[in-house]
Amino acid sequence: MKRTAMALRGRADLLLNKHFTGRSMDYKQVFGITLPIFVDTSFIVLMSILNTAMISSSGVSAISAVSTVDTLNMFMISIFIAIATGGTVIVAQYKGSGNHAQLCRAAAQAISAVTSVALLISIAVILFHKQTLGMLFGGVEEDVFHKATIFLVGSCISFPFLAVQQAVGGVLRGVGDTKASLIISVIMNLAYFLLNFVLIKGFDMGVVGLSISLIAARAIGAATSFVYLLKFNHTLQFTMKRLFKLDAGILKKIMFIGLPFAAEQMFFNGGKLLTQTFIVQLGTLALTANAIAGSISGLLQIGGSTLGIAVVTVVGQCIGSRDIEDARKFIKSFLGFSVVLFLLLTGIILPLFPVLMHLYSAPPEIVSDIFLLVLLISIAQPIMWALSFVLPSALRAAGDSKFTSIASLLTMWLLRIGLGYVLGISLGMGVMGIWLAMVAEWGVRGLIFGLRFRGDKWYRHKLV
Repeated sequence: MKRTAMALRGRADLLLNKHFTGRSMDYKQVFGITLPIFVDTSFIVLMSILNTAMISSSGVSAISAVSTVDTLNMFMISIFIAIATGGTVIVAQYKGSGNHAQLCRAAAQAISAVTSVALLISIAVILFHKQTLGMLFGGVEEDVFHKATIFLVGSCISFPFLAVQQAVGGVLRGVGDTKASLIISVIMNLAYFLLNFVLIKGFDMGVVGLSISLIAARAIGAATSFVYLLKFNHTLQFTMKRLFKLDAGILKKIMFIGLPFAAEQMFFNGGKLLTQTFIVQLGTLALTANAIAGSISGLLQIGGSTLGIAVVTVVGQCIGSRDIEDARKFIKSFLGFSVVLFLLLTGIILPLFPVLMHLYSAPPEIVSDIFLLVLLISIAQPIMWALSFVLPSALRAAGDSKFTSIASLLTMWLLRIGLGYVLGISLGMGVMGIWLAMVAEWGVRGLIFGLRFRGDKWYRHKLV
């Protein structure tokens, strides 16, 4: 038995060294970065599912309202998360180059920039929340619209707190301190779940309870982030004074990555927002089916999403040390590993579909529609998702932000929006037509990024 165990360990060690060890770092360092992100992503998705299940107990109008606003929220959140990604890339490259002084400055500048952008977005949307919802979702039922208004205002109040947590998490991932990022995220999301349980299940406060929980949990996340930086982290030498010292040179580098990505995310999530308006035309049940299927797709994407985040740190540090061969090797390994994780998670989650339908309290008349949507992405994701999302994250970590943004925008608007409208609305295929267009977009995006990766232009940007 001992010999067999030793032989298996030896083979595993050889396999891991072959695919995940390079000159820049070995497989233990790579998985030291990746595993906490995997746990973090899994926790966030599971909490999201449980929270969605809890709010679904308040009725179809509640889950439709939350789903509708969440699409708008993702549009707004993606803007400051894109800036945070710019901070992660620059911090990772300074880490790889060994420039500690600039690393510390970049961390503070990233936190300041992300929080400032989030604060501006929050103020603007709160001032014009009725007009925003009326323009985008004026066709929904009155009860759904009222609940959506409450949740939108609550979400906006929470944005600056979320921005602090996301910026700090991005900076910590950039230096490879993913365990601390994980702990902060777990504290925030666990607080969100527990508060939801008390306010929604205990006091039956519905969407109001969900909004209060969101604000309180994200405030806890922001406070925890600052406490960690000030009391426990010594790598970044963080002080509150650093937040108010403008460093135009570093900000320019962060924005070089962040702004194109922010523009991409604005148009990308704007496109998703537009598809949501298509679904609004199909009725509340269609909105609910889309929301539940989308939530399950998040479960299936845990592995891929993890690698899409982790690859930024790994490739960023490789590019910082100018080791292109390592960067190529790690990117290929992450793409292959993503396929394995998709197949594994699909094999686990798909048989649990009836349990999930019970958890979501899904109306019986839409269960078959939800299953077909989940089956579609279960087939498509292992083949297309990694090339469409993990690969551009790697290219962006190398500084190739303009190309990835332009390619993403073109495919989004030509295929997911244009083809989605034709299939879903014009040809009457409903939500399935819109999801088929989304899958087609993944395929074309993946092909474009795959061809880009085969060349050498993606790594010829010098940032640090």
